Amino acid sequence: MMVKHITGAALAASVAAAFTAPADAATTSANLGVSATNSSTCTLSTSPVAFGTMNAVSGSSVDAAGSITVTCTNGTSWSAAADAGSGSGATLATRKLVSGGNLLNYALYTDSARTNVWGDGSSGNSTLSGTGSGSAQNVTVYGRIAAGQTGAPAGSYSDTVSVTVTY
Repeated sequence: MMVKHITGAALAASVAAAFTAPADAATTSANLGVSATNSSTCTLSTSPVAFGTMNAVSGSSVDAAGSITVTCTNGTSWSAAADAGSGSGATLATRKLVSGGNLLNYALYTDSARTNVWGDGSSGNSTLSGTGSGSAQNVTVYGRIAAGQTGAPAGSYSDTVSVTVTY
């Protein structure tokens, strides 16, 4: 048996010939379309208006503040309305905190002077509003338990107000 030795140069030439592209190679190209639709959307969270411990016989109103946090797509206008709450006989102007069968009147406002009642935007009450920036917008809600409710029995009072953001 005869063994033939291949030199390095001959081997390299043989490998290069095996991988050489044909002389008539061509290319083609096309554009790929890419699209998306960013819809207007909002999210809502709340922080409670917590009046804490109060003294109904002191003759003073009790003020507190809470907040809503609205996060909307940049450029999306929004408004936040509030209902009268779940207390029996509540209205937007006179909401009711409840302890068993006992009621304690309070109100929610859109301004720190507590002159604009927060409601649904009808009958002279106000809504909270803004324009989304893509970041959370924290808006203060102001509350007041009016003085003069000395007949309210001691107890823990609460209410739930439904907040709706329209955008």
